[in-house]
Amino acid sequence: MNLAFPFLVGYLADLWLGDPHHWPHPVRWLGRVSAWWETRLYADRVGAGVVFWGAVTGTALLVVLALLALAGAVGPPLPELAAAYLVYAGIATKSLHLESRKVEEALARGDVVAARQALAMIVGRDTTSLEEQEVRRAVLETVAENLNDGIIAPLWYVLLAGVPGLVLYKTANTLDSLVGYKNERYVRFGRAAARVDDVLNFVPARLSAWLVCVMADAAGLKGQEARRILRRDGANAASPNAGRPEAALAGALGVRLGGPARYFGRMVNKPFIGDPGSPLSPRHYRQALVLLYGASALMAGLTFLILWVSGAGLWGLAGAG
Repeated sequence: MNLAFPFLVGYLADLWLGDPHHWPHPVRWLGRVSAWWETRLYADRVGAGVVFWGAVTGTALLVVLALLALAGAVGPPLPELAAAYLVYAGIATKSLHLESRKVEEALARGDVVAARQALAMIVGRDTTSLEEQEVRRAVLETVAENLNDGIIAPLWYVLLAGVPGLVLYKTANTLDSLVGYKNERYVRFGRAAARVDDVLNFVPARLSAWLVCVMADAAGLKGQEARRILRRDGANAASPNAGRPEAALAGALGVRLGGPARYFGRMVNKPFIGDPGSPLSPRHYRQALVLLYGASALMAGLTFLILWVSGAGLWGLAGAG
């Protein structure tokens, strides 16, 4: 099986369907697997978190590999359909657009309370007291961060290691979102999940920033500023990765992101990213969507082309040749 064509089907299915809330989704299953293992393995120690990470990741990989082996035993087109579904489920271009659009639509109605509620569904910060400009800033930040986590990084790992690579990345990223916090419960137990996620996102985050710069040039936005702000402010985040696409987006749009934000009842004084510009408006959100879809399509096109030319199968480039 050449993975290029199942990959293309899965990617296009995501653009068409998104992730309907009433459909079953592997990430929700991962959440249940994580909770099951956490109740059995939790201890306030780093070592317990390492074992937990290995248990959840091992479970996910074993289940997926077993299902793919079963599909292979049945024969075509089941393996191709299974691979296409997993690619579809692992990418979130349409979903990121739709979920962020709910915030923008509420702001367009002048309903800041509804906008805060919609924003709370896609960010990890306290949204209850945010003003309109703070809500707009948070939306742009989550578009930038999830461009990497939900699109570019999954595509990168499909290319490198095929469907198993995608599953590994999505599991690691999900575990970081579940336990990778510096609060009393998870500061030690979740450390392994947070560190692995940092390592896995190191290259994709920088690739995401580069793609934003390229698409800013192509879309007639501020590509030169995107590169300048990326160089200057790309490290202005607690995460070694999140600041890269945020800085590129801030420069491309001519806005300032970052700054103080409340997380789990605690004020975090994050550095600003970008230069002060005009007040944030619907125009900036629309421009961010242009960059989101452009970067997604460019990365998907490169992934398809490389998979096709290399003849890579289920394991991507790791299994080619």
